[in-house]
Order: sequence, then structure tokens, then C-alpha cells
Amino acid sequence: MSNRIGKAAYKPVGVLLGLAAGTVAGVIFRQVWKVTAGDGEAPSATDEDRRWGEILAAAALQGAIFAVVRAAVDRGGAVGVRRLTGRWPD
Repeated sequence: MSNRIGKAAYKPVGVLLGLAAGTVAGVIFRQVWKVTAGDGEAPSATDEDRRWGEILAAAALQGAIFAVVRAAVDRGGAVGVRRLTGRWPD
């Protein structure tokens, strides 16, 4: 089996996993923000009632959570494709 087949098998899986990762990361971020900041909703960049530090901290936390979840989901998807096809998707 060629490596192209492994890549082709991973492509639709990767798209679906990417969407799921974004959803999961958003849920995790909202829960972490509630616990760490003590308020219900994270600030948006254009919220004029929030300070710069709070907005940048929320953005950094959200980015870190998204990156970790995405990496874990991508790696898990690649392992799953290898188990199914015998090839690692590049």
C-alpha cells in the first residue's frame, strides 16, 4: 500500500477531528476560564470594559488549550489511521 493511501485515508478523518478538536477546546477553555477568572464569560478583544491584561491572558490561555487539544487529537487520529491502514499519514 502506498503512502498516498495513508494520506488519503487520513484527510477526511483529519477534517472531522479538527472540527471536534475546536469544539472540545472551546468547552475546556470556557470551564477553565470560569474556574481561574471567577466570572462566567471570557472577554473578547473588543470588550471595552475589560483591561488589556485580562484580554491578553484569556487569548493566551485559549490558544494554549486549543494547541494542546489539537495536537492530541491529530496524534490520536494518525495512530488510528496507522492501525487501520498499516501506514503513518505524513
